[in-house]
Amino acid sequence: MALRVLVDDFFYELPEELIAAWPAERRDESRLLVMEGDQPLRHREFRDLPEFLRAGDLLVMNDTRVIPARLHAARKSGGRVEVLLLKEEADSAPGNPRWRALMKPAKKVAVGESLQLGGGDSVRVVAVHESGERTVEFTTKDFRALLAAHGAMPIPPYIVKRRASESNESGADDRQRYQTIYARSDGSVAAPTAGLHFTEGLLARLRGTGIGIAFVTLHVGAGTFQTMEPGTDVSAHVMHEEVYDVPSETADAVARTRAAGGRVVGIGTTSVRTLESAWDAGRGAVRVGPGETRLMIVPGAKLNVVNGLVTNFHLPRSTLLLLVSAVAGRERILAAYGEAIRLRYRFYSYGDAMLILP
Repeated sequence: MALRVLVDDFFYELPEELIAAWPAERRDESRLLVMEGDQPLRHREFRDLPEFLRAGDLLVMNDTRVIPARLHAARKSGGRVEVLLLKEEADSAPGNPRWRALMKPAKKVAVGESLQLGGGDSVRVVAVHESGERTVEFTTKDFRALLAAHGAMPIPPYIVKRRASESNESGADDRQRYQTIYARSDGSVAAPTAGLHFTEGLLARLRGTGIGIAFVTLHVGAGTFQTMEPGTDVSAHVMHEEVYDVPSETADAVARTRAAGGRVVGIGTTSVRTLESAWDAGRGAVRVGPGETRLMIVPGAKLNVVNGLVTNFHLPRSTLLLLVSAVAGRERILAAYGEAIRLRYRFYSYGDAMLILP
């Protein structure tokens, strides 16, 4: 009989003022809540991370790069339309990139309509799907330049809401701070936020103490922030699909680490989902190459690759909260969240971090 997992068992109350509207002044000055085995919770700064790792451990990071996926366009009637790019379509071509997108407002935007972006650039609607999403097509010689000229970083809506009442004392620029320092593969519409805390200096310290660093790519979709329906079983939730890639050197590093008794620590939930999606049980190894995943990791699921996790604090009733509960246990995670709330940790994408070790 399958274990029932109820959505409402992963709810908690968060004071709105603990949602981080802006990042910390320095990336590695975020707070770090350390959960290790049966030890009491410890409260440190992210720069202290190397103290809790050991030579031979491997950190696996997601090197996806967030694109400025939010576009503001105009209809011929003069009406304004927001276009949020979600995922590049399989039939996309360099000169005519096609993307799945959400539009707001969307009802009156029909197939064949072109929306003006400015400077002679435009985007055309080529399909409308049952989900309400559109497929849009651009005509451009340089898609990255087009996005740089017209796009804005797709900051989550809960951050936008918080900013209405909190000034930017950090002086942060989203184009720089809503991006990991090691981002290199364009395609995400949301940041792999656990990686936002790393600096070049911290990476150098980790490598200098014999801790390995490897990379995977998973292009994060907007569905990462989707919460599950209250009052339901989690099995009713349809997971969003994301594309990933595992380089051969990363699969080799994982195999060497496991063989030597080291720990594989996922930097963020996206790295965990990539490694677990790429696990080949028959070979007892991580598969190399691209893939697509709808994997939802819930409490009770067996993790085949990952021993530990660095992660931010997640939305209630979210698949991300389910994943961290699968790593550490629901009761322990909710207790740790309660302690973090009591001590005024900062939550969500621009917030503080947790380290979870066995």
